[in-house]
Amino acid sequence: MSRIDVHQHLLPPAYTRWLKSKNIHAPGGRELPPWSPQHAIALMDTYAIETAVLSLSTPGTWLGDGAEAVTMARQVNEFGAELVKDRPDRFGYFATVPLPGPDAAVAAATYALDELAADGVVLLANTDGVYLGHPGHDPLLAELDRRCAVVFVHPSELPAPPVPGLPPFAADFLLDTTRAAANLVLHGVPRRYPNLKIILSHAGGFLPYAAHRITAALVAETGRGYEETLEDLRGFWFDTALSGSPSALPSLLAFARPDRVLFGTDWPFAPEVAVAHFTGEYDRYPGLDPAGHHAIDRDNARALFARLA
Repeated sequence: MSRIDVHQHLLPPAYTRWLKSKNIHAPGGRELPPWSPQHAIALMDTYAIETAVLSLSTPGTWLGDGAEAVTMARQVNEFGAELVKDRPDRFGYFATVPLPGPDAAVAAATYALDELAADGVVLLANTDGVYLGHPGHDPLLAELDRRCAVVFVHPSELPAPPVPGLPPFAADFLLDTTRAAANLVLHGVPRRYPNLKIILSHAGGFLPYAAHRITAALVAETGRGYEETLEDLRGFWFDTALSGSPSALPSLLAFARPDRVLFGTDWPFAPEVAVAHFTGEYDRYPGLDPAGHHAIDRDNARALFARLA
């Protein structure tokens, strides 16, 4: 069966050079890996992935200079658009949006969705410690809601020092995504912008495991109903990147709606040995029948992305 991978990264050469010029060599604790379209397709063929929807990983393009962030985001998005134009059967892409500036973010998203035919946008869980869902993001979220956009949420480094010896991608990334999901619900984003289709990376971080605990805290803070709040948390989409394990999958599948779980690999930041391990565990997972595998591998993504349907 052919899969659709919604969590795969691209590293345009100009972007990699730019990061290195800023002395960023290991974002999230992982060395910048080599990447090319040819290497991506070779990996995809090995793991029965027909199409990969590509995105930038952390740190995105915001490094403290708004003008630079806008320029680099446009370069990355135009690179992605050309890649899809050349191989529409193998690639899609999420456009990079240069938060924190709301006007620049809206302009970049509009250009990418209207002119470059992006399949959605990627937003970091936090930018400079400001978590997704903050009221300052409302102009962007309202525009994306108007367009019924797919929004891929990728973690970034926490606004706190890492634990020595524990790289951010190992645990901090999971907390970062969990914080963003809770903050989105805290600020009523799923209710106020119901047309957004928000994908959470890495099975939603800790959200499936801690959803009822988080719900209780949000109810105490907002006064909203328990079931309503829990349903808002369940309303996200979730990918399986680095999460196809016999401990993570039961929690994810017990919590997420069956039609909102999507296949993901996290390549190339997840090296091929990790892709092989987690994909193999997922393929062997006894809690999914063939129909369940088909839904996660392809059918749920086809329903989400109009172009891939």
